[in-house]
Amino acid sequence: MITAIVLISADVHAIDETAQAVADVDGVREVFSCAGDVDLIAIVRVRDHESVAKVVTGTINKLAGVRHTATHIAFKAYSSADVDAGFAIGE
Repeated sequence: MITAIVLISADVHAIDETAQAVADVDGVREVFSCAGDVDLIAIVRVRDHESVAKVVTGTINKLAGVRHTATHIAFKAYSSADVDAGFAIGE
């Protein structure tokens, strides 16, 4: 499974509608509105790199309200639950 983090600049007058449209795309697991350099962050989880291209360049980039995207491919996931579980061994 490939995870891609997609940073999305959106039309400021349509952020809610754009976020919902992105969330409705097959392969998009979560969409966050946020402060900072981008308006939305989408988490995409798909089987292969070709599917990342289909989701991002084939669909998200073509949605009304999307002005620009930057896609980052995740190599490895870390979570505090994993770290806590490691320290809980033998308790």
